[in-house]
Amino acid sequence: MSIKKQFIKTKPVCKVTFSVEAKEANTASVVGDFNNWNSEEGILTKLKNGTFKGVFDLPKDASYEFKYVIDGAYENDSEADSFKWNEFAGTENGVLVV
Repeated sequence: MSIKKQFIKTKPVCKVTFSVEAKEANTASVVGDFNNWNSEEGILTKLKNGTFKGVFDLPKDASYEFKYVIDGAYENDSEADSFKWNEFAGTENGVLVV
């Protein structure tokens, strides 16, 4: 799993690339505060090497809780900036700071 951030100097956004290796999986998406936890809005594309990848423009100067949904199972990214307990989910979510 990896997260790559590319700040755009001319816009108040950060291009964030989410990558997750899941060779055996059929579907993967990223959900979080930035897309109302909607997996349809965070669909990742499966590459030939089995990695799922997607690029999203997120407003900068903010932090977002997020998780991956891989074949319906929620997973944190080990490379998240930090982790935060979420009472609603009853578990920790990854935190992305841009």
